[in-house]
Amino acid sequence: MKNHIKTITLYVSCLFILISCTETVAPPTAINPTPSEKQLKWHDMQFYAFTHFSLNTFTNKEWGYGDESPTLFNPTALDTRQWARIVKDAGMKGIIITAKHHDGFCLWPSAYTERSVKNSPWKNGQGDVVKELAEACKEYGLKLGIYLSPWDRNHPEYGKPGYITYFRNQLKELLTNYGDVFEIWFDGANGGDGYYGGANEMRKINTLEYYNWEETYKMIYDISPNTLTWGVGPSEARWIGNEEGRAGKTNWAPLRQKDELAGKVHYTEFMSGHIDGEKWVPGEADVSTRPGWFYHEVEDDKVRPIEEMVDIYYESIGRNANLLLNIPIDKRGLVNEHDEARLKELTAIIKADFKTELLVNSEVSATNVRGNNKVYAASNVINNQKNSYWATDDDINSASITFEFKEPTNVNRLLLQEYVKLGQRVKTFNVEVNINGTWKTVANETTIGYKRILRFPRVKANAIRVNITDAKGCLVISTIKAYSAPTLVKSPIIERNKNGVIKLSAEQNNNIFYTLDGTTPTPNSTLYKKPFKYTEAVKIKAIALNTQENITSAVTTSNYGKSKEKWGIVSATSGDLKTAEKVIDGNPRTIWGLGNNEHKLPQEIIIDMGSQLTINGFTYFPQQVGNNLYLISKYEFYTSTNKTKWTKQSAGEFSNIKNNPIEQIKTFKSCKARYLKFIATAAIGNSNSVSIGEIGVLENK
Repeated sequence: MKNHIKTITLYVSCLFILISCTETVAPPTAINPTPSEKQLKWHDMQFYAFTHFSLNTFTNKEWGYGDESPTLFNPTALDTRQWARIVKDAGMKGIIITAKHHDGFCLWPSAYTERSVKNSPWKNGQGDVVKELAEACKEYGLKLGIYLSPWDRNHPEYGKPGYITYFRNQLKELLTNYGDVFEIWFDGANGGDGYYGGANEMRKINTLEYYNWEETYKMIYDISPNTLTWGVGPSEARWIGNEEGRAGKTNWAPLRQKDELAGKVHYTEFMSGHIDGEKWVPGEADVSTRPGWFYHEVEDDKVRPIEEMVDIYYESIGRNANLLLNIPIDKRGLVNEHDEARLKELTAIIKADFKTELLVNSEVSATNVRGNNKVYAASNVINNQKNSYWATDDDINSASITFEFKEPTNVNRLLLQEYVKLGQRVKTFNVEVNINGTWKTVANETTIGYKRILRFPRVKANAIRVNITDAKGCLVISTIKAYSAPTLVKSPIIERNKNGVIKLSAEQNNNIFYTLDGTTPTPNSTLYKKPFKYTEAVKIKAIALNTQENITSAVTTSNYGKSKEKWGIVSATSGDLKTAEKVIDGNPRTIWGLGNNEHKLPQEIIIDMGSQLTINGFTYFPQQVGNNLYLISKYEFYTSTNKTKWTKQSAGEFSNIKNNPIEQIKTFKSCKARYLKFIATAAIGNSNSVSIGEIGVLENK
């Protein structure tokens, strides 16, 4: 009888558990703000391309002034299908094209201006780059995006009411004639000096008021409701706050956009967003494969190192942002071979890093499951179902989830995703690994959002535990995955000082092999042992070898002209000559400042190269570190063979240097020179002080 009672009791208990597990449990309430369906589709894209291509490609500029002739636009082998193929092969989901940059030249035959491809020799004025790209994107299953510069340095009405009608008319053309547009991209550079139909003057506007963004955006959504707006105004996605392609470790998709539109939010806050933001405005990280955005032949050996590209991937997509990677199109109208090669390397590494998912067969458990209901089970994070998730009870905003391996497993990557359809919640979390019974913390982090990817040293773990320690509400986690990525050997660093001494460096315990004749180095090339002197022009290539795993790095290439061993400072308008030597010491990290409140711009420095050289350009390396970089915005550059008669070789602006303070390279017609005169005529922010890290020249090949 007692056994019968026990059987009945056990049956009732099991029935109660079964009923409780199948009862309907209400899903978590959304925490505002939440993304729209359009934004969710945008999040899913993750990675897409920028293509900068315009008159600047042919004038060797970053920002055209607006007075360049349309007849200069003449690509010899333009092939948008090649762009699309390369982008597709790299795993990207779309292409945003610079349909009109700041100089006002249009890559489509706009009915509202003569400054377009219809007045270029390309295809006898019958071509349409935007149309060809739209067709190529459709063929390769890519989405098309449009960059249309609000600023127009050519249009005579810019800054006046009439230009807004012109701007909107061009928007209508682009949104109605080329199929679906997934994103419209409005650059933040607005107002300044320009040609303006021959006026050659400065025109300043109030960026937030002049364009009447509310009305402009309404027009966009009426014409193309599925188009996401990016940039200035009440946009649906935001700039990440830099042109380095990197989001903050803390990155909230919400933004206090009302404050931003009132001018109360500094752009540096875009890197991290706002935990208390009232609107969902996720970050898009933009960066170029090269130092510049447009193609410049002198940057062919300056495509970003592969390890930097990999870091960018992890610090954008891996930090709750989309990655917009610029691929400059060259004068032929093609993605250049150097950029294509780097993209192939990046694609191979990312594929290898995420080749095998490790948690799919693990045992999963959590300290809390919403209503003890399997609909919200912890195992949902490994089921690859997009719309399922692990959730906790409403009063639980901290919990742990554990994954036990069947056997010790190597791991060094962890990918996490929140179910952001219900809002972004996680404030802080940490990750532990169990090694032979002992728990070890490998990461302490803040936000997750749409996607977070962590990198940590490879460990052989028995289990992984994610502890979410604080959140804005109950937890809603859709995905957790783990991987063991192969070792990435960093490329060597090549440096040469003023006296021609070359120093190579790599990670500890890695050997370095190099060549001086431009050939690709191998482990059979010259082994680097110590710094050596080489004062002549040279192309150095080097690789690093991880001796433990017998893996080599990508190749580092550096081109040098003759060393600055004989260079000296003749005169400078500020400071002493000994300090001014910093601009020619071969080390761009040493800075020399010119000017102050007593000695205002312009400021000049004269350099003696010690002998006559044939040159066709110069370089200015600006300050890289500090809250104020004292950047030069405009310059003049002169050469002389006798220090008496000077020839102006170049003058103008270092465009976009405020947002992209990279080495500035200016080319001109080949000439003989011994003396150089560099004049800083204007600075960013109308400062009276400017800085120079290094001045160099481009020698004829």
